[in-house]
Amino acid sequence: MPDFFIVGHHKSGTTALYEMLRRHPQIYMPELKEPKFFATDLPARLEPPSTRALPGTLEEYLALFGDAAPGQRKGEASPSYLRSHAAAGAIAQAAPRARIIAILREPASFLRSLHLQMVQSHVESEQDLRAAIANERVERQGRQTRRYSEHVRYAEQLRRYHAAFAPEQVLVLIYDDFRRDNEGTIRTVLRFLDVDEHAPIALRESNPTVRVRSPQADRVIHAVTVGAGPVSRGVKATVKALAPAPLRRRALSATQRRLIYGKPEPADEQLMLELRRRFKPEVVELSEYLGRDLVALWGYDTLG
Repeated sequence: MPDFFIVGHHKSGTTALYEMLRRHPQIYMPELKEPKFFATDLPARLEPPSTRALPGTLEEYLALFGDAAPGQRKGEASPSYLRSHAAAGAIAQAAPRARIIAILREPASFLRSLHLQMVQSHVESEQDLRAAIANERVERQGRQTRRYSEHVRYAEQLRRYHAAFAPEQVLVLIYDDFRRDNEGTIRTVLRFLDVDEHAPIALRESNPTVRVRSPQADRVIHAVTVGAGPVSRGVKATVKALAPAPLRRRALSATQRRLIYGKPEPADEQLMLELRRRFKPEVVELSEYLGRDLVALWGYDTLG
C-alpha cells in the first residue's frame, strides 16, 4: 500500500506537487496520477476522464507501485479523495499508517478554475459559470447532490480524515502559501514524509487553467480522441495505426494549444463577490477548525 496520499483538491496545486515529489530519489509515484481507487462513491460522469485505464481491482491498484525501489516512500495523488465520503475510511482501513496531504484554495477562485477544467475535460457542457452553478444539481444514487458546492465543504472534508487518522498523519496546505513560496512548501512536505528535505527539487507549475475558446473544434478533437461513434472510432483506429502514442499525444497537445485553448477571460467580479458571500460561512468554519485566519487571508473580511 502507498505510504502517503495527496487527496486534493483539483486546481489547487496537486499536479505540481505530484510532479515535484515523484522526482525525489526517496519517493515513488506511478505514472498514473489519479488512480481514484478509493473514491468508490463518486459517479464517473462527474469526474474528469482519465487518459489511461484506472485500476478496478486491488491487484491492479497495487501493481501501480510495483516498480518502487526498496526503501522508497510510495505515494499517489487523487484529488477526488477529499470530496469523496468513502475515501478517508477506505484508505485508513487499507493503510492505517499512511500520511495524508490536502491543499485548499479560496472557494470562488477555486470554483471558477474547476469549472474551466470541467469544460475542458467535457464533464461540463455549460460554458457560463453562473449558469453552471445555478444548474448544478445532479442525481446521484437516488438523491440530489451539487457538483460544485460539495467541493468547498472544506471543514467537513477534513473532519473525515481527522476522524480516520491521527493529527500528525494529516498535513493541510493552503494554496496561497504554495504559490507564494513553492520551495518552502515542498520542503515542508518532504519533512512531513520523513525524506531528505535538502534534495534538489525542480520547481514547476503544472496543469494551468485554460479557456476553451473554440467549443466546436474541441468537440471534434474530443470525439476523435475518445472514439465516440463509428466514424470517430474508425478515424481513431487509423491514427493509432499510423502514428506511435508519443507522437499522437504531442500532436494533440499542439493542436489544442494553438487552436482550441486560450487564456481565461477576466473573472466576472460581481459573480466572484456573490460566490464569496455565499461561501463565507464555510471559510469562517474552516478558519476556526484550522486555527488560522483564512477570512482575512482570502479577503472575506471586506465583503460588506
